[in-house]
Amino acid sequence: RWVLSLQCKGSRNFMTALRRAVEVDFKDKDKHKSQGMYLLTTGIPDQETHAVSAYVAETCRGCDLQLHVCLFSVMEDVDSNGIIPARYASPTETAIAFKEIVQAANGRFHWFGEAGIFESDDINIIVSEMEKAINYSQKCAFLVKSLKQRS
Repeated sequence: RWVLSLQCKGSRNFMTALRRAVEVDFKDKDKHKSQGMYLLTTGIPDQETHAVSAYVAETCRGCDLQLHVCLFSVMEDVDSNGIIPARYASPTETAIAFKEIVQAANGRFHWFGEAGIFESDDINIIVSEMEKAINYSQKCAFLVKSLKQRS
């Protein structure tokens, strides 16, 4: 419900938003085993990717904080008010930048748009597990076949 009530506004000043989220005094920090943040975005941060990645890596080092990114690619480069972002990148360049940021934060990356899912770390993991299961199944079938031939 909270996400559905959000309104688009502001800029893509990622560093300020991230600092505000992580540099608060967590009074109950010891009670929580892990913390995660989700960034829901439609474009590249205003700051350079390498600077953001370095800050994210430093912030997440030594704690259980993870940053997960959900990138929603829209077809238009300009928002409904006609405002062009301070920093522009193609959808592919944006995805590459966020993948770098997510890797620095030990998080997960999800990229989708109006046409569906373009990339998702969770789906990639599931597909990898399915491929391993198929491989093991084929090896087991080969082993059973060879044992039957011997007997």
